[in-house]
Amino acid sequence: MLCTLIALAAAPPIARAGDPLMSIGDAWAANSVNVTSFRNDPITTAGDQQFAAYYNADRHVVIARRTIGQSEWKETVTDLTGKTTDAHNIISIIADGAGFLHISWNHHGDPLQYARSKMPNATDFQTMPMTGQTETNVTYPQFFKMPDGNLVFMYRDGASGRGNLVIDTYSTTTQKWTQIYSNLISGENKRNAYWQACVDPKGSIHISWVWRESPNVATNHDICYARSDDGGHTWMKSDGTPYSLPITAETAEIASPIPQKHDLINQTSMCTDTDGHPIIATYFRPDGGKTIQYFIVRFDGKKWQTIQVSDRQTDFSLSGAGSKAIPFSRPQVIARNAGGKTSVWVLFRDTERGSRVSISACDDLLKPKWTTTDLTDFSVRYWEPSYDHIRWQRDGVLDLYVQMAGQGDGETLENIAPQPAHVLEFTP
Repeated sequence: MLCTLIALAAAPPIARAGDPLMSIGDAWAANSVNVTSFRNDPITTAGDQQFAAYYNADRHVVIARRTIGQSEWKETVTDLTGKTTDAHNIISIIADGAGFLHISWNHHGDPLQYARSKMPNATDFQTMPMTGQTETNVTYPQFFKMPDGNLVFMYRDGASGRGNLVIDTYSTTTQKWTQIYSNLISGENKRNAYWQACVDPKGSIHISWVWRESPNVATNHDICYARSDDGGHTWMKSDGTPYSLPITAETAEIASPIPQKHDLINQTSMCTDTDGHPIIATYFRPDGGKTIQYFIVRFDGKKWQTIQVSDRQTDFSLSGAGSKAIPFSRPQVIARNAGGKTSVWVLFRDTERGSRVSISACDDLLKPKWTTTDLTDFSVRYWEPSYDHIRWQRDGVLDLYVQMAGQGDGETLENIAPQPAHVLEFTP
């Protein structure tokens, strides 16, 4: 394994502008396995308790816990371990409506690893099977919580360029998982969908994705969309037209047509406004553009719009396989409606801003003007934004997982000692 020697100072203990930056422990930092944007979620809330998960230097899964309103976190080092040398092997956690914690970790084309807490609001886990179906070649596990407290679980079955999207559901009443689809979005053994998803306040599930034609990230193309109003059983396009399943490249609704070799990134983020209209964050190189830019792809109830967020000047080109050492992060997006306006915030990290935690805000998407500020005074290097979706939806408070981390190109490591992991609490 190739390692690059990097000398790093510990991150300062405070964030910029007086926002609290709570320390939760020292985390593995030789690559980005703790800080990728497709961790859904690294932090989750159940009642007045909040939990954060990360790998430590010994590659054990650590669960940190606090009472909301307090800044002190208590760590529990579990006996769950992962191959942290592969940045794909992320940890995802969530709490169901009964307070049980669910965790899935350590996958890159591996058999499913899943555990549930033995008691509500507890940090001791019992490993167990989920459904026993289509669980031998798992990557990118992601949990989502429905308004009734039940859960949805999504993951890729297969490999980069040749994979399908699996979707399972969990009942808090029966405490059992059921597989709805082993192949909701099919790559037809020719490609795969790199997706992001969200659940809106009314319980509709929204999925958007890009297609990849091979393991080479340069073959990403087109942003597509689907929605389910019945817990994932039936799916439709933005205009309500039903999908015949599985969804394929031929039948998918294209929200924003983007050709291959336009540096379109995969696995970014999406949310909805209060009315349930989807908002997707991404980056790509526009036609005729000299540099890659951040964009919002938005459905306003009638049509799709692609809105440029950034005005970046530094060039970069996506190509090759494996986790990439990219000078700017995938974006996260959140939104809120008030006074007839839709306000949007895009979170990111960019070398042009010293690789700090940064946020671009737009008060009204009908008049898209963006103001960008930094939330930290220190560099987070190859960090990407991820946050507690439950806390944001319930309380309007954004709790970000923040940690300085390295990332060698193509699954190589940097020789970086464990770095302080934090939760940055921010209210837009």
